[in-house]
Amino acid sequence: MKNKLPVKTTKAVTKKPAALSGTKPLWAGRLAEKPQAEAFAFQSSINVDKHLVFDDINGSRAHVAMLGKQRIIPKDSAAKISRELEIIADEIKSGKLTIDTQAEDIHSFLEAVLTKRLGDTGKMVHAGRSRNDQVAVDSRLYLKRKIPKLRKELAALINTLLDIAQLHITSLMPGYTHLQRAQPVTLGFHITAWCAALERDYSRFNDALQRLDECPLGSGALAGSTLPLDRKAVSMALKFNRPTLNSMDAIADRDFVLELSSACAITMVHLSRFCEDVILWASEEFKFVELSESLSTGSSIMPQKKNPDFAELIRGKSGRAVGNLVTLFTMLKGLPYSYNKDLQEDKESLFDSIKTLSICLRMFSGMMKSANFNLKRMKAACIGGFLEATDTAEYLVRKGLPFRSAHEAAALIVRDCIKAGQKHITNRPLGELMKRSVLFEEDIYEALTPAACVKARELPGGPAPKEVQRQIKALRMKLQTSNVK
Repeated sequence: MKNKLPVKTTKAVTKKPAALSGTKPLWAGRLAEKPQAEAFAFQSSINVDKHLVFDDINGSRAHVAMLGKQRIIPKDSAAKISRELEIIADEIKSGKLTIDTQAEDIHSFLEAVLTKRLGDTGKMVHAGRSRNDQVAVDSRLYLKRKIPKLRKELAALINTLLDIAQLHITSLMPGYTHLQRAQPVTLGFHITAWCAALERDYSRFNDALQRLDECPLGSGALAGSTLPLDRKAVSMALKFNRPTLNSMDAIADRDFVLELSSACAITMVHLSRFCEDVILWASEEFKFVELSESLSTGSSIMPQKKNPDFAELIRGKSGRAVGNLVTLFTMLKGLPYSYNKDLQEDKESLFDSIKTLSICLRMFSGMMKSANFNLKRMKAACIGGFLEATDTAEYLVRKGLPFRSAHEAAALIVRDCIKAGQKHITNRPLGELMKRSVLFEEDIYEALTPAACVKARELPGGPAPKEVQRQIKALRMKLQTSNVK
């Protein structure tokens, strides 16, 4: 029997959790037992809300100016705090002052810096407010800055696409339903359809901005303050349209976050659908478009490949925006009024959606601007698949035949063509067509060319070149007039 190695035994050592470090929490006075470092970090939001630092500074300056004017704090103290906040902002911009990520949140960090520099004067900054109304105003100020930039990028994409559409109002291609060739249209018409969707997105952001343009400062934790705050003055100073109506609602409200997250998700879904078109068009089976090499990638194993990875990534990233929206809905659905710590989770999702949409708008714009369309291939695809069948039925309707009878006659002609190996209804001799309806005449051959089918559809919203020209003009006009009032 082999000798067994002696088993080494050790005493279990319990590590004492790391002590809390960093800026002292604003609520530290109430609790005798302080959270350990990991627990404190878990509930900290500094790594997300540090993006609100300049909005928090602007909100605080407007707040202390009001406190001084209302004689809630001495005017000279208000002036000192405002000047110091301006200095802090400059130091953060220059890199002289670094945000302490050990702080609980951006509000705590800034108040700690003020207190360290100004002593008791710095402690006056928080009179008449809570972090609840503070973060609410910061978020709104942040979005009032960010969303106009996003709308500018969206408008730039729409105008880029409209420029492409303008060049191709007569460039024939098939229109599809169920991914089957349906009717002849033009590339300009198809791209204008994209722009119509994007313009609605543009207006959605505008609508959301108008609804969030209310100032929640002065709402406190949920029930306002006994101090003689001038909410209207603060609202005007921060360039809001008005103060919020109800202080409890102002603190509980995250509708504006939902609206903007929804607008981002809808826009991303639109981009995803456009990218699906592009991915199909770029395939060997379609060959409608050649994407720029600078916005394509190759394969690590197949030397011949040129992949539409940028379009695929945009399509994939749409899932993030949709997921962020679901996150927000799920987070809010069970919350009692008014503030709950769950609301801390609103910013990371929304910030990600805005950032994702912004880069996708720029990538899609560059991809389309550099794309080369195979117009000959697109036009050729209008022959085959009997895209002219609806026009055949409507030809008979114009001759007096009831639509359902005309539809049946056209369907039977398609069956005749398939049986005879013919790709287009005009391949049938007039005599054969008349077997299905005596109303056919020689003019049917001119009426059923792809160009004629497109030109005949001049109703508002149709693909006729003149009508697409009107649509392009209307969309450009909407972009010019759909601005935040």
